Amino acid sequence: MNANAKNIPINERIIFALDLDSVEEAEIWVKKLKSHICFFKVGLQLFLSSWFRSVDMILSHGCKVMCDIKLFDIPETVALAVDTLKNRGVTFVTIHGNDPIIRAAVAHKGELKILSVTVLTSFDENDMRTMGMTGSIEDLVLIRAKRSIELGCDGIVSSGLEAFRMRHEIGSNFLIVTPGIRPGQNIRIQEDDQKRIVTAQMAVINGADHVVVGRPIRNAADPIAVVESMQREIMEGLGNILA
Repeated sequence: MNANAKNIPINERIIFALDLDSVEEAEIWVKKLKSHICFFKVGLQLFLSSWFRSVDMILSHGCKVMCDIKLFDIPETVALAVDTLKNRGVTFVTIHGNDPIIRAAVAHKGELKILSVTVLTSFDENDMRTMGMTGSIEDLVLIRAKRSIELGCDGIVSSGLEAFRMRHEIGSNFLIVTPGIRPGQNIRIQEDDQKRIVTAQMAVINGADHVVVGRPIRNAADPIAVVESMQREIMEGLGNILA
């Protein structure tokens, strides 16, 4: 099975990152984009400012929610947090952690899909060396991804740079959600803290199911035009997979 076989609608392939200060501002963007995108990410910034009001607002517009709060705590606390989230209509939630944390989340997830964060896309090889790690980021991502899937996670979060190897070594029966997406020829935007970046097309060709995009759309003069361009990239990438 490749990414195509999951039959994910094009308006769910891009998850728009609502990295904003208030639910009111977030709703402006949901209304602006929902004709093209019906999957939105609520991260720490928005979740802490509005709690479940932001989740409920997105759901009220008939859209899906990725709650990207990267749960990392003792297993019992993570289990209780997942218990709370699974009854609020959230589709994806992200977690960090070791085996006991992952097991606790998976055991309590119900219909909620658990995504394990492998290595943040703001992290590069220089960071690995600074932390005393001698291996490559790709190897670390693969190790963490394999273990997460073995323990029952529904998918992982990683750069599109590592997606190709994961698909070939782990398989296709799990989700890959890829942040660090940039438009066009993979040009870094000003004051960009993302380091391991790819285009939407390359992420999908490499095996990603969803791409998370925020600033390239939000800061564009014509956000809808950027969305449409990325969706064309994704469709072309999916076409290349089938060719």
